[in-house]
Amino acid sequence: MPRYVAAVLVVALAAALGARSVAGGDGDGAPSRGSATVTRVVDGDTAVLAGIGKARFIGVDTPEVYGHRDCFGPQASAYTKRMLDGRRVRYVIGREPRDRYGRALVYLWLADGRFFNQMLVSQGYARPMTIAPNVEHAELFTRQARTARERGRGLWEACSGR
Repeated sequence: MPRYVAAVLVVALAAALGARSVAGGDGDGAPSRGSATVTRVVDGDTAVLAGIGKARFIGVDTPEVYGHRDCFGPQASAYTKRMLDGRRVRYVIGREPRDRYGRALVYLWLADGRFFNQMLVSQGYARPMTIAPNVEHAELFTRQARTARERGRGLWEACSGR
């Protein structure tokens, strides 16, 4: 094979791998989707995934438990721990793969197929939080939050008037 053809192939391969990293990977070699075990729950919207590290759930915001405690924060953290700790989950890393704290930004599904980010909102453990470009399920989360609020679920009942 002529030397210039080999050089062109190397450049093309490098460009393709770079495009894959930007489009779907997190820049650290982690796949954009896969399965992992939840090794620790940090709080209601953050967990540690084996092979990924700290992961922040996209599109949702649970009340705080560190620094200060927001209304319903401990309940949201307990729910996430009960549902995820030690369990195998499927994940998809967002278009923006990491936040400013270095956490992977993920959508999570339980082994039975339930969408965990959605569950947090629909059960009243979280409010929607949309940050572009990770907007894939924003409308779903907004609808689920409206229904949870109308039905007085979770934080919508416990924290009303506060």
